[in-house]
Amino acid sequence: QVQLVESGGGLVQPGGSLRLSCAASGRFASIDAMGWYRQAPGKERELVARITSERTTNLADSVKGRFTAARDNAKNTVYLDMNSLQPEDTAVYYCNAKVAIMTFSRPVAMYYWGQGTQVTVSS
Repeated sequence: QVQLVESGGGLVQPGGSLRLSCAASGRFASIDAMGWYRQAPGKERELVARITSERTTNLADSVKGRFTAARDNAKNTVYLDMNSLQPEDTAVYYCNAKVAIMTFSRPVAMYYWGQGTQVTVSS
């Protein structure tokens, strides 16, 4: 089983910054991509940032220039640095990981989600 534990959410004023962290633990062979999604009330979950094991990063257009994703492979941890936060960034942020699980001696790709962390941007 694989667990993703997120931290770093909270309440921040417009223009402020937050850093989210997500650490993966459990039994797995390797972690391919890790990423962040968010879901605002009444809206569908959307991709915010995705970073591969080689640190290739994709960011949603809405956060480019404001958010940065980083990864520490030794710690199985992904970070999301959020700057110039705006009220429209308010959402529950979820960590996601594509993990290789050894099954009958073969790696099988599995996807896991964290429990989510609330980010609220308000004055």
